[in-house]
Amino acid sequence: MHILCLGVNHTTASLALREKLSFDEDSARAALARLGDSYSTPQLFEMVIVSTCNRVELYAAAAEPNFDVLESLLAEARGVAKEAFRNHAYRYVDEKAISHLFRVASGLDSLVLGEPQILGQVTRSLELALDAGACGRLLSRLFRSAIHAGKRARTETAISRNPASVSSLAAWLAVKEMKNPPAAQVVVVGAGEMAELAVEALRKRGVTQITVANRTLTRAQSLAARWQAKAATFEQLEGLLLEADVVITSTSAPHTILSTSQVKQIMLNRPHPTITIIDIGAPRDVEPEVGQIPGVKLYDLDQLQHQVEHLLAERAAAAPQVEAILAEEEAQFLQYFNSINMLPLIAELRQQADAIRQHELERTLRRLPDLTQAERERIEAMSRALVNKILEAPTLRLRIEANCPHAPEYATAVRTLFDLHDGSEICTFSKQPCPIQSSGDHLRRQPSAISANRGY
Repeated sequence: MHILCLGVNHTTASLALREKLSFDEDSARAALARLGDSYSTPQLFEMVIVSTCNRVELYAAAAEPNFDVLESLLAEARGVAKEAFRNHAYRYVDEKAISHLFRVASGLDSLVLGEPQILGQVTRSLELALDAGACGRLLSRLFRSAIHAGKRARTETAISRNPASVSSLAAWLAVKEMKNPPAAQVVVVGAGEMAELAVEALRKRGVTQITVANRTLTRAQSLAARWQAKAATFEQLEGLLLEADVVITSTSAPHTILSTSQVKQIMLNRPHPTITIIDIGAPRDVEPEVGQIPGVKLYDLDQLQHQVEHLLAERAAAAPQVEAILAEEEAQFLQYFNSINMLPLIAELRQQADAIRQHELERTLRRLPDLTQAERERIEAMSRALVNKILEAPTLRLRIEANCPHAPEYATAVRTLFDLHDGSEICTFSKQPCPIQSSGDHLRRQPSAISANRGY
């Protein structure tokens, strides 16, 4: 059994290509459902799709390290020719696929180092796959292990402790200046991408009284509606600043929109003596001299960018700690992963031994017709105990040796000694008899079980 990862991300493919390949939840469900239909082949047994703005990745449990089926599935699901993404995709097998997912979940593979959203996205990807019945025991265990590692990285290191974008830093500074964030009045000037990121970050930090002011009201209304904020135009800006506790400006205007004289007049008429203005516009939205007005605390883009670089440096310094956590967690999963390849052999050995036991038991009981039912049951119990005792040591040794380089030699020796045929083809996640089938049936009914608890 192999673990495969086929993907593109911000380092290998353009935004335009990533957009063509991306899945929303409905299209992901449809693709995952096909695993139980036309793509349910002897080569592919499980699948999870991770799709974000910066990556599209398909993880699969497969009989062979062959990516043809995954490429076909991705191409047909998204209506994109294989040739369009083939040279931009990375393909990882087994340990490399496992290591990659752990790095993704921990934020080490993100565009912004340590960004926290990816952990929730990985978790949601697993939930969708479980709900669709496309994820069994192997990928469920892999993703749970990666999620657990990602949570450890965030709680035990500083990899995502501080904001690492200008917009999130602006929101962080804004909340820091507030005595009571839910009651604070915040005005966000502008309705572009930076402004929306700032509004989103404010909402996530408990700020509810937000007004979006823009040159055109429709743009302001569109942004405000997405985040339960109010909308206004620039004509209303001076009135808004009379009551605002914090102002975040983020426009693309070629000139300043708040002059020194304008803010001086506003400060004279305000009922509150202080105001914080955070200017993340480029070029500047606020004249630098505004920061010299009594009661005004002004942050500009240069100050924030310097702070972001400092915070990103702190995150980078935490990367070695995260790597150590991932190495520990990966080693635990690899021990499990290596052992499952021994399970079909162990099962086959036990099945053969039990078949011999039953055959000899029946022969013996036929020769002893006068035995009572209780005596027959005692003899059968003794036969089961004998087989279990005889197989206990070799079974344990096979499990232990599954994690050593000589595991194939041990498997060959056991098959030769006990005259077992190669039963590796029976170890699938969709057909019996496989000792790791039953694979995620209980998990599919309980996707909410993905929690801080490892739940293996």
